[in-house]
Amino acid sequence: MTGSPFVKSPIDPSAMQATLLQQMGWRTRPGILGHHAASPQSIHALLGYFLNDRDSPTPFPGRDLLLDGGLFEWGVAPPLEKVISSRVELDLLLGLPEVYRHSVAVIEPWKNVGINLQGEEVRASKNIAYILQQVADADSILYPVWESGVTNHKRLASILGAGIATVVQGGNPSVHDAASFDGARASLEDILCLTDELLLHRFPSSGPSIFICLGHQLAAASHIRLIKRAVREVANIAHLPLDVDRTAINSLQRVCERIAQVGATLPVIKNGKTLAEGWHDTLFAVAPNEQVEVGTRRLLPYRRRGGSTHIPGELHEAHALVADELEGVIDTMLKMERDLRIEMFHSDEVNEEAALFANWAYKLLHDTLVPMRYQIAVSPLSWMLALPYALEILSQTAVDESNWTEVSTTCIYYKDWETHTVRRSFTCQFHPELMADIRDIGKRDGPRYAELKDNDGVRLLVRLLYHGMQE
Repeated sequence: MTGSPFVKSPIDPSAMQATLLQQMGWRTRPGILGHHAASPQSIHALLGYFLNDRDSPTPFPGRDLLLDGGLFEWGVAPPLEKVISSRVELDLLLGLPEVYRHSVAVIEPWKNVGINLQGEEVRASKNIAYILQQVADADSILYPVWESGVTNHKRLASILGAGIATVVQGGNPSVHDAASFDGARASLEDILCLTDELLLHRFPSSGPSIFICLGHQLAAASHIRLIKRAVREVANIAHLPLDVDRTAINSLQRVCERIAQVGATLPVIKNGKTLAEGWHDTLFAVAPNEQVEVGTRRLLPYRRRGGSTHIPGELHEAHALVADELEGVIDTMLKMERDLRIEMFHSDEVNEEAALFANWAYKLLHDTLVPMRYQIAVSPLSWMLALPYALEILSQTAVDESNWTEVSTTCIYYKDWETHTVRRSFTCQFHPELMADIRDIGKRDGPRYAELKDNDGVRLLVRLLYHGMQE
């Protein structure tokens, strides 16, 4: 009877898992504040309750302070016990779909998001976890890729996409300087490859991605990388299946040649100084701010920059069409809410030219691919069907009287090929999870529910998650 499925294995996998869970202090019931297990439905409902007004009481009376009597740090104790820093933790997590499918994944590209004015390292990922737990009893799972490295970008993106949402945090390094990532186990290229995959994994069954600060800049660089990849692979393909007379491939190659021409010659200019001559320059997507921007800022609607005659009119026109056609959530908040005050903490910024170019190129590719999607679907170019439909700049902030962060937030739109339904992911240069003191939870007291409910940045973060979960 050796090998019979009815003979118990000498090593019981379920027993091993239970032992590991006990040793690591992992909970298997989602949520920690409620009397019942949290679910995507309960989390979504509580996010909506939070957004309904600014003064309703906590849904968890008497339990709305997670810090009472304990240290708030990743890997120490619930609710921050789940840290995926090795293959051991990842394998254990994969055996708990009821946990990771009901949680928010938080990606740390670096060990902190910077040093605040008090001289403290700021680990803002803890603030994300604290806010989501307090507001909706939503668990967070940390992926500190700076510590663990990234070995399989596609597989990790697939795991992340199975959860409620993915938040890519900020960090000290610069996207335009690979050496600034030295000392971490994940290089700039590793993290960009993961970001590429996250942008390509916004499916009907996946949660939204929210890219913050460095994450916002990584997304901008990945947009350009994906467009370059599309142009390169289209140029190198000889034919498409079902395209006997080469009508489809010829059309697609002409469009990609046009995209390459504009990308190669579009300069990035700030205050009369040319920082990049085209998309091959390292400063094309992200460049240093004219001035470091730290502190509370008023979020303003995006407006076309004066003196931007170097940007082709068709890029501005394509952006105006997207802005008129689609809703990016943040733009609606700016119209309907009071003045939005958020916390800036950055020295690099996404270039307006690169964002406008990415939107124009995505939309041009999408419109070209629509009539030939069946030929593309059975070709090596099928990955292009997962590209975003458009990229809209939603807001900007003033660094000072003469300098601006023109691309403070963006909405990444995905349009389903067959149903035409739209899904969204979001990016923001600022930190919606930080309070005005720019400190992480643990170094400062955890804000009570009422304080969170009246904070503009927190409300914006919750609104992005609330709307993204609906798609």
